[in-house]
Amino acid sequence: MPTLRLALCQVNPTVGDLAGNAGLVRSWSRQAADAGAQLVLFPELMLTGYPVEDLVFRRSFVAASRAALHRLAADLAADGLGDLPVMVGYLDADGPPQVSADAQPGRGARNAAAVLHRGEVVATYFKHHLPNYGVFDEDRYFVPGDTLTVVRVGGVDVALTICEDLWQAGGPFAVAREAGVGLVLSINASPYELNKDDVRLPLVRRRAAEAGAPIAYVNMVGGQDELVYDGDSMIVTADGTLLTRAPQFVEHLVVHDLELPAAGTPGGTGALTDGMRVVRHEIPAIPAAPTGPAADGGIIEPVADEAEVWHALVLGLRDYVDKNRFPSVVLGLSGGIDSAVAAAIAVDAVGPDRVVGVSMPSQHSSEHSRTDAEDLAKRTGLDYRIEPIQPMVDSFLANMSLSGVAVENLQARVRGVILMALSNQEGHLVLTTGNKSELAVGYSTLYGDSVGGYNPVKDVWKTLVWRLAKWRNADAVRRGQTPPIPENSIGKPPSAELSPGQLDSDTLPDYDVLDPILIGYVDGDLGRDGLVESGHDPAVVDKVLRMVDTAEYKRRQSAPGTKISMKAFGRDRRLPITNRWREDG
Repeated sequence: MPTLRLALCQVNPTVGDLAGNAGLVRSWSRQAADAGAQLVLFPELMLTGYPVEDLVFRRSFVAASRAALHRLAADLAADGLGDLPVMVGYLDADGPPQVSADAQPGRGARNAAAVLHRGEVVATYFKHHLPNYGVFDEDRYFVPGDTLTVVRVGGVDVALTICEDLWQAGGPFAVAREAGVGLVLSINASPYELNKDDVRLPLVRRRAAEAGAPIAYVNMVGGQDELVYDGDSMIVTADGTLLTRAPQFVEHLVVHDLELPAAGTPGGTGALTDGMRVVRHEIPAIPAAPTGPAADGGIIEPVADEAEVWHALVLGLRDYVDKNRFPSVVLGLSGGIDSAVAAAIAVDAVGPDRVVGVSMPSQHSSEHSRTDAEDLAKRTGLDYRIEPIQPMVDSFLANMSLSGVAVENLQARVRGVILMALSNQEGHLVLTTGNKSELAVGYSTLYGDSVGGYNPVKDVWKTLVWRLAKWRNADAVRRGQTPPIPENSIGKPPSAELSPGQLDSDTLPDYDVLDPILIGYVDGDLGRDGLVESGHDPAVVDKVLRMVDTAEYKRRQSAPGTKISMKAFGRDRRLPITNRWREDG
């Protein structure tokens, strides 16, 4: 049986940076070649980044993607890597965009993969299954492919597939079995959500059994706006054996030797399962099989949930800051748990020298809030500043007659003005720090504490914020480091401190009561009856649902933030602002 040395390049491309992404392919292909690889895989839409959204409709961008692909093939050959087959995702089109007046049935933009060899594009494949749920809108952008591409590499028939092809039964994997392939390649841009790694391995096992062949699965890593990709690349045999698995949230090269069945007599190109045709290509020569011990990519075990989420939040923020070329970030430090966790994430993401934390006390700020903010700054080493807001608030009140909630919101808005002024003056990205529970019920001040360009904890329920803080401190202790988050910030009752003696519990149920209701309603789409049947108090359910339903206009104006749950606010959950439907009791 032939042996192929595979290289899975789990890398971090940037949307729109065609030259930079091609440079990643060249440098990582060189590393793979130096490790003796005979076949190299890169993620879905590697050349353009993913998702490209409405850039798909720009014919100039599609043309640039295709030109970059052919230029990359020539550059790899010029780099002395011409004999090494490289599979890379790119944007293609065989017709006008589907939204254009000259659209043609069955033709248009394609989510595509290509195999590059000896300076040429020797094979292409168009994604068959297009996801159109959650954060995905691929039916809006792409036309599905109807052909399975099989490439003979080193005497082995290898099928090409892309991401969603794996998530649906039938289609390419069923056709791969009928085509008698010895290996299926699956290139992916599969966004992270909590526990997705627990779903991914069983899924790959099911598809390997369906195809009757091993699957080499490579996934993107890195942040793109709200999305973060966790990697978790792997190779699984037809009987479900996990051979190798990459770490999450870091770039990584997996090199592994795989013994595969030799190809038989090539079949035809007629219609098979699901109406898909099979098109076959052959690569005449690849690098010689390496001598010496077999390459083993190793198996990295998954980490605890809190560690997984923390790494996702850090990577999502780091890439948002760096890919958008912000020099630094600034955020308000209240001494509370949310700003403390957001600050710790920021320091882990970009380093303390690029994080500015501002304490903005008012006459209602407790002494422990000020000292806790200062303690956090000392623990993390960030740039700490104090900007008292009371004189500014008093100036407003001297010119306007305000009371009650208006005065409370005025304080939050003065703080927002200070942070935006520092952003304008010094170039920082403002981070807002409202958690998912607060966003759900509208417990924030529009243009006040909600101000900012990015929210590291936007998709983190309040109860999970506390868990993350405890995990991060414990992790620091394990490493012999100073825990970044003051224990007092973790232990004290949460409060906005906008009026004397104010606590969150004055307005909201306790978070251990609130969060399960919100998770059922927001993430699970349960109605009132379903929530009550789950054991929640009907009166509390009614109150919470009213708050959620009437806060949609606030959420529409909230900053983007890293998605870590099954349903994040934003593209995952799309509800009308003007909406009279209520889950009445």
